[in-house]
Amino acid sequence: MSSPKRLARIAGFLYLLVAIFGGFAEGFVEPKMYVAGNAAATVGNIVANTGLVRAGVVSDLADQAIFLFVAVTLYVLLKDVHRSVAFAMVVMVAIAAGIGSLNAIFEFEGLRVATESSYAAALGAAGSSALVMTLLDMQHYGLLAAQIFFGLWLAPLGYLAYKSGWFPKALGVLLIVATVCYLLDALAAFLVPDLARNIHGFIVIPSAIAELSMVGYLIVVGVKTPKPAERILAAV
Repeated sequence: MSSPKRLARIAGFLYLLVAIFGGFAEGFVEPKMYVAGNAAATVGNIVANTGLVRAGVVSDLADQAIFLFVAVTLYVLLKDVHRSVAFAMVVMVAIAAGIGSLNAIFEFEGLRVATESSYAAALGAAGSSALVMTLLDMQHYGLLAAQIFFGLWLAPLGYLAYKSGWFPKALGVLLIVATVCYLLDALAAFLVPDLARNIHGFIVIPSAIAELSMVGYLIVVGVKTPKPAERILAAV
């Protein structure tokens, strides 16, 4: 069995990979290809960046797989704090990863329709462009659906971090605040899209701070080590 500090650092490095792969796929590739409401521009972007889009799909799939390993590693680390809450954390990640993997398939199919001439021959240029836009819309809004569960997993993680005594309690609270921010951002996109566009840049800031803080703490510190006096009291 690995020590808690070792497990925490493994989880931290995996979590960092999730941030890198996810940031590339969703923060860099998607904005370069997807233009909401403009099929011609979206198709043009995909055709002009075929290699980049393929890399984005692979990066997205890798991101989802590693995300599951993060959850399992944290489950092993924190299950003794509260096994049911730790299990709920893994379930939320599994749902988010499943939706995210399906979104990558929509993106890949959009690429195929945009770049293979057989679709334009069968559907016409306008029809194939409309199909590409439909697939990319499904991928875009699927990311928002996945974001709900990507936010929800931070609530049990925050609770476990708070109760374990291995992390600063403020970090546990910040992770729970991040859950609320992720949920508000995703729900606003479906319910009040005009408002969502205006608040998105601000409401994701607490979530970014929380997750980057958790990644940094896991990698640099691992878990808090009891002070000598605390060890003596525990032994007594």
